[in-house]
Amino acid sequence: MARKRHKAEEIVTKLRQVEVLTAQGRPVAEAIRSIGVTEVTYYRWRSEYGGLKGDQVKRLKELEAENTRLRRAISDLTLEKLILKEAASGNF
Repeated sequence: MARKRHKAEEIVTKLRQVEVLTAQGRPVAEAIRSIGVTEVTYYRWRSEYGGLKGDQVKRLKELEAENTRLRRAISDLTLEKLILKEAASGNF
């Protein structure tokens, strides 16, 4: 079976579907199967996207991307600093 990458908004929608189905009295395992994912995937999604709404998920993804970009910039600057420090001390 081919793997599908779900978008964050789709994940939140599917989590809400499971909530609705369980509120209607269906067992959790059956509700999870009805959205087409495994229990492991559902619980992983629930831990990551649990109480978020659609706009909050979008903002979360933007912040994660910005955080990654800033970490990369800091590591590049740190590396350049170490290279300049070593060159200034004459150990090359």
